[in-house]
Amino acid sequence: MPKQDFRHSMPLRVRWAEVDPQSIVFNAHYLTYCDICVTEYWRAVGIRYPDDVLHAHGVDIYVVKSTLEYHASARFDDMLDIRGRVARIGRSSMLFRVEMYRGDEHLVTGEIVYVCADPATQRSAPVPDAVRGRIAAYEHVPPRS
Repeated sequence: MPKQDFRHSMPLRVRWAEVDPQSIVFNAHYLTYCDICVTEYWRAVGIRYPDDVLHAHGVDIYVVKSTLEYHASARFDDMLDIRGRVARIGRSSMLFRVEMYRGDEHLVTGEIVYVCADPATQRSAPVPDAVRGRIAAYEHVPPRS
């Protein structure tokens, strides 16, 4: 996916605590980077989580799948450009795509699938129209359905 397809972008500097003895980012930290990106995405879109999802609509979102594809390694003190977008919205699920770059070098691709569900029953529920609307208004490349 071209970098310009991502409206949301955030910087992150690799910290000492995130690297192994070779000064390479330990693989599990990339999922943390994805989670930070998703949190900042909701903020950029104007959705206060959990107030605008759980409390306003009675649903919550749950991760059901996450994948990472490694293209190159990030190292201690690298300044990363982490980009995220909702790439697909179904009836009750959303696919969030994250790409991590060091300059123009594409390091990691992450995909996280969230399912919207009733927190009491854990049964899937439709993504609220208000959430869909905020995402559609924010993204300059519309999510697939």
